Amino acid sequence: MAVPLGRLEAAFVRLRERTGIQRPRTDRWQPRLHDLRATFAVHRLVAWYRGGVDLQTRLPLLATYLGHINLSGTQVYLTMTHELLAEASRRFERYAQPGEEDNDV
Repeated sequence: MAVPLGRLEAAFVRLRERTGIQRPRTDRWQPRLHDLRATFAVHRLVAWYRGGVDLQTRLPLLATYLGHINLSGTQVYLTMTHELLAEASRRFERYAQPGEEDNDV
């Protein structure tokens, strides 16, 4: 039996209120249940970067995790964060340094 989306969203609002998780009142909207998808996607990329895995082979898995049939649907969720940018920069630095053994990462 599926739980109606409205019921899930209402439960999330109650949970958010009980835990005090909120953005400033001047922001356009408060955190939504749907925002967890983007958070999951970015955290997964950071973990893969840190694990040294081949992102080209893992990105289709991320699309599958999110229920997409291709990567273009997943790109919407890949917001650049400071943490993700730092990991991508470290990977590029290792790649760009001539003579380094791990240039194939």
